[in-house]
Formats: sequence, structure tokens, C-alpha cells
Amino acid sequence: MRRSSRLIRNAVVVVVATMAVGSIAVAGKAAPAVKALVGGTLIDGTGAAPVKDSVVVFREDRIACAGTRAACPVPAGAEVLDVTGSWLTPGLIDAHVHFCQTGWADGRPDSLDLRDRYPYEKVEAGLRAHPERFLRADLCSGVTAVFDVGGYLWTIDLPKRVESDPFAPHVVAAGPLLSTMDFWLNLPAEKQFIYLGDDISARKAAHYVFNEGASAIKVWYIPVKTRPPDEMVTAVRCVGEEAVKLGVPLIVHATGLNEAKVALKAGAKMLVHSVDDAPVDAEFISMAKANGTIYCPTLTVVGGYLRMYEAAATHKPPVVDDPNGCVDPLTRAHVAETASLTLDPAVVQQKLDRTRARVNAANPVMADNLRRVVAAGIPVAMGTDAGNPLTLHGPAVYAEMEAMQADGMTPMQVLVASTRNGALALGSAGKYLGTVEAGKVADVLAVAADPTLDIAAMRKIRLVIRGGVVHPVPELAAPAR
Repeated sequence: MRRSSRLIRNAVVVVVATMAVGSIAVAGKAAPAVKALVGGTLIDGTGAAPVKDSVVVFREDRIACAGTRAACPVPAGAEVLDVTGSWLTPGLIDAHVHFCQTGWADGRPDSLDLRDRYPYEKVEAGLRAHPERFLRADLCSGVTAVFDVGGYLWTIDLPKRVESDPFAPHVVAAGPLLSTMDFWLNLPAEKQFIYLGDDISARKAAHYVFNEGASAIKVWYIPVKTRPPDEMVTAVRCVGEEAVKLGVPLIVHATGLNEAKVALKAGAKMLVHSVDDAPVDAEFISMAKANGTIYCPTLTVVGGYLRMYEAAATHKPPVVDDPNGCVDPLTRAHVAETASLTLDPAVVQQKLDRTRARVNAANPVMADNLRRVVAAGIPVAMGTDAGNPLTLHGPAVYAEMEAMQADGMTPMQVLVASTRNGALALGSAGKYLGTVEAGKVADVLAVAADPTLDIAAMRKIRLVIRGGVVHPVPELAAPAR
């Protein structure tokens, strides 16, 4: 049952004006259709200078006005929410998630194989039946929109399932991944990885996911040593050609510079991982700018694998970085269980050593490439790859944003990447998202510190407003048990 709205001490003071105009659901409670956030410092997501002592007016689910008190007078009869002492930002957008993954090894048995105790078919059936555990964690963490860029077919229907739910973010989905590797992680009667065996299968696969309703076409471009390189290049090119014909964006997972260039030549509109093996060069930058490609660096995901392997090796539970208590009890229990797993120590140590070496080698390259991309004016969008082990749906955004700042982006640049540019990554579905401006969907956060000084301030969320529905963060937090 949805709980009625209760604002907590030290959060915001709510002053309800008389003569309510209509009504909408506010955290499950009838309330005026016109609301005004008054007194906060507005950071609208465009990169413009913050506006102190601002007013943001929204009518039902849309922003009517945002700016100074003089520019945005409070309408008569509006419900006034005094947010003095808070900073107002757009809702965060995670442009890289996977709802077919759990944030632990049970959803990725290729990391640690626990299928004897957590059968993969049952894990996936549970995710399909109950995606709300992750949707709620996203919203609680300030994430008001997400892009699921690869999963089983049911994820394509998720946007329609949740769009009217004020306790879920907006969702955009790409459906099954088209893969250069014949990957085994599928269900007996359903694939989330569709193998691109040749140019014909590549073209058919693109049409298949499009006809199923995908908002984009995603290629998982993994170099396979046993395949001729030209064969994989041709497959990616064919998918790109079909994406253009179908009028949908091409998204590519490509972590090598050569693969990223192939993706750009195929017309990729978003690269969902950093190039981590070599510095991006003039050719890469030129093609990315010509395409209008969005670079989603996804800096922290491999570190999640590393922490999981360290916990399995040392038998010490991993720390769950969840400042607002958003992660559901089942996920927390599974993460804690990592320390008590009985696994072959040699296998775990091998995975740990390989992953640590990968992180140590890749991180400096990713940082350098992020700086190069930003300097070149290529748009950057924040994405976590949530669902991978210990990259948890929702709070993973904080570490990702902080890594972007640590690697050279200013706090304002990170905020724009996590809002306006995230909406760009969503394509047409993001047209009315990502900024606090008139006409946009009323997805707004109130935070307790200035994120233009340090992006870590985004951890201190007081209110999450999704489509005009106001949620104090404690009401979105996961139950203790």
C-alpha cells in the first residue's frame, strides 16, 4: 500500500495555499494540481548559472515556469513547498542499466556460477515478475529515468508497464543485445544475446528487435579471436545500415579503440563504455562529432566485479554504498552472502587477479579518454551498467558521478551529463526530460548541499519529484526486512 506523504524535520516546510486547483496523486494522497517549489537554488541542468531564491511551478506533471521569483510568480491556489536551503536539480538519468541483472552473481552466473542454489531460470522469472525492487531503488536514489540497453524481450514492455507508476522512473529499453560473440547466457526458450553470425543474420536481428518495439538497437561488440575480424566488422556495419533504415539509434558496447571506430563508422549514436585500451585519436573524435555520438564512460562497473571477488576471497562482506537506504532487502542479503560462499579458492583468486589487473590497466586510460572527449565537445552521458555484480540499481549513480568528477569533469559538467545529456541519450523518449524548464516533465530533486561545488552533494537528497508527484526520500527507502 502506498504510504501518505510525511515530510520530515530538516527537510522542507510545506505551506498549503487555499483554493486548490484540481487534484493529482502526491505520494498516494490527493493534492492541488498546481505546485510551487519556493526558495531553493535552481540548477536547471542546461549548464546555466544557478538561480538563488528560485520558484519552480508545475501543473500536474509538467513544469509551467522555472526561474526567479519575478519571472515565476506563484499562482493563486497553488500548493507551496518551501525548499529554502535546498538545491533543485533535474532528476538523474542513468543511461546504462540492465533490469535482467540483479546486481549480484545470481543474475550473472558467468561471474560466479551459483546456479546450483539460484537456478538462472528462476532468477530471471523473478526479475520479470517483480522489477519494482529495482525501480523503487532508482527513484529513491534520485534516478527519475533509465535506459535499459540490453535484456530479455520483456524489458521492451517495461516502459508501458511503469510509466503511470509514480514510484518508478521513466524507462526506455533496447531489448535483446545483438552480439558478435555466441554468448551462452540465455534462457532455453528466449535469448537476450542474439548472435550475429553473418551479414544476413545481422540484418534480420536488427529488424527483429525493432519489430518487437525496441527504442534502439544495441550491439555487444566483443572481439572473438576465433572469428575473422572482417566478419565481425561486416556484421556491425549491416546492423548500423538497418538501424538507419528503421530510424532508430544504434548503441554499441565497444571498449577497444578499433572496435569503437568500427561502431562509429557504422553510425553509432551512443557508445556505452569507455575506450579503455588506447587513447582516443583525431579520427575517433572526428567521427564521433560527425555522428553526434554520445559517450557514456561507465567508469565504475568493473570495480564492482573486483569488490565481489575480493569479498569471496577474503570472506568479508562487501560494503553497500547506499546513503539513502534504497537497496531492497533481498539484494542486501545476497551481497552479504558473498562472504560466506563456498567456492574453489583457486578459481576465485584467478578471477580476482585478472580483474584487478584489468582495473589497474584500464582506469588511467578511461580517465584520459574522458578528458579528451570532454575537451573535444563530444556530449557525455552518465551511465552505471547497473545490474552487474555490485553495481546496484539506484545508488550506483553516486560512485559513477564521483568518478567522472575525479577524472577531470567539473561538478556542473557531471550534473549536465547526468540530466540533460542523459535525456539526449534516451532519444525521442527523452525529449521532455532532463532539464527544469517550462514544458518539461516535472522530474525534480531537492538536495541538501551544493552539487556545483562537489557532485557528492547528490547523495543528500531530500525530495524526489517524479512527474509532479512529490516523495520525501525516507518514504521511498526500502524496508529494513
